Amino acid sequence: MTGQRADARRNYARILAVAEQEVAAHGADASLERIARIAGVGSATVRRHFPGRRALLEAVFGERIAALGARAAELAEAADARAALLEWLGALTAYAASARGMADALVQDGLTGPEQVEDCSAKLVAAFEPLVRRAAAAGALAADVTAADLLTLVTGIALATEHHPDPAAEARRLLDLVVAGVSPAR
Repeated sequence: MTGQRADARRNYARILAVAEQEVAAHGADASLERIARIAGVGSATVRRHFPGRRALLEAVFGERIAALGARAAELAEAADARAALLEWLGALTAYAASARGMADALVQDGLTGPEQVEDCSAKLVAAFEPLVRRAAAAGALAADVTAADLLTLVTGIALATEHHPDPAAEARRLLDLVVAGVSPAR
């Protein structure tokens, strides 16, 4: 996006923000026309930035993964290692629950294959591995629990709650049950 006019950068950011909200509300089948309307731009502007649904979903997904990674880095030195890990897991769970149908849509469109899924998982695991290690060192997490284990659990929770009337609330409730099992409060 470097080299673009300021209004083009603003449009891109606004479209991406609206797309994330629409995907959370309507799943990966969110209407590109509706996204354009809510963002206050024309359909041609959306298509200029994102030539198709796949490009838009990839950008939304990439943006969220980067934000989760940045949040993990911010929490890495928090005083309370358990609280930091739980805050990050809550953010991951909220995102996973809100990204209904995105993984399926990306796979169906041929965007995501096993290597892309592994890359995404690897980025997330690397981002929150320090939180897991600190929580384990503080005795707030079983020593044999890995970041990959927790990512698998959150993924399972997201899949299990995808068709629930309130997926975010149900995902949070299930995460709380998992947490009680892997890291009981003292």
